[in-house]
Amino acid sequence: MSPRDDAADLPGDEPGHRESPVGEPVIRRDVAGEDAARFDPDDPDSLAEAAETVARFAENTAGGTDNVYMLRGAAACAALVRGEGSYKAAAERAGGAASVSFIRKWARVHDLPRSVRRYVALGRIPPTAAKHIARVPGEARFLLAWAVLDHGLTVREVRAAASRVNDGASVEAALADADVDLGRVELSLPPDTYRALRRHAALADESPADVVADALDGYLDR
Repeated sequence: MSPRDDAADLPGDEPGHRESPVGEPVIRRDVAGEDAARFDPDDPDSLAEAAETVARFAENTAGGTDNVYMLRGAAACAALVRGEGSYKAAAERAGGAASVSFIRKWARVHDLPRSVRRYVALGRIPPTAAKHIARVPGEARFLLAWAVLDHGLTVREVRAAASRVNDGASVEAALADADVDLGRVELSLPPDTYRALRRHAALADESPADVVADALDGYLDR
């Protein structure tokens, strides 16, 4: 996957918006092994399995509360919504503790952009934080996710930032409340690269950050 492959993978709020197979690559087999899930909303048997998985997930009685287990539950929620056609129908099919709100929250986690979902599968972004990242629209999802990786935001801080964004604040302003300087990232460079960067910045009368930003813009646009 190229760095921009998931740029268009910015789902709306429609049930089952994402078109890729449900369960993969949300839980990549190279991360989750045999625990990876794939639900087919067009297969009655697979849909029945998804309904059972959602019911157990809502009751927290199967597997565990680890990231792979929770992503499997999210995949099942998304498949059930897609197969049944609405959150309400999905909740009725699953029954028990699986409410419309519960299924909506976790189906949205499944519909996060692939680059974000990978870090959830790897355990770098807690699934409970991913629920709040999934509440915000478009590019804001990426910015909140990367803030978790680079600044160690807690679930409570992610929830507060997501609420502020949905109330109309910019992501930058929302994260400032958590003392996050959006875009600030610490890099470790090989000595030769570091020397060349500093030399170029000095001769060009630019900051190293500006040089890196310009270089990355050119690289990522290719």
